[in-house]
Amino acid sequence: MDHQMKKHKTKNQTPGRAVRDSKAKTAERAGESFSQQLGSFFRRNMTWFLVAGFTLLLLQDIFGTHGVLAMHRSQVEARKIQAEITQLDHENQKLQNHVKDLKTDPATIECIAREDMGLARPGELIFKTTLRLSDASQPVAPLPCSPQKP
Repeated sequence: MDHQMKKHKTKNQTPGRAVRDSKAKTAERAGESFSQQLGSFFRRNMTWFLVAGFTLLLLQDIFGTHGVLAMHRSQVEARKIQAEITQLDHENQKLQNHVKDLKTDPATIECIAREDMGLARPGELIFKTTLRLSDASQPVAPLPCSPQKP
């Protein structure tokens, strides 16, 4: 029985001891300067500060102005612009070829003279006709003035 009483007293004394230890630490801290208390606080919580800092850096790398998502958006936009540049280069090449044909190809020059200016060779007659209403429903494609080259 005596042994059980000691255990019972020890259990009852433990919370009191914790309170006394806490009061002793508080009294001990009261003797420290503010900078010492601050240093002690940072040393005790260094792990949490490092985790928070790492988390903030990770979020910045993913969602920030120059992060992974922004880089992906930039790459998609660059691909679209590159496709547009390629299409414009192709169109530009076709126009340059047409200009060259207009300057040097007699067939292209003749086609432009006949279709756009209404000119004819000596001895040829030009007949202009109008479309009937029934024919107007089917659009007539103009003749291309530059022969298609393979």
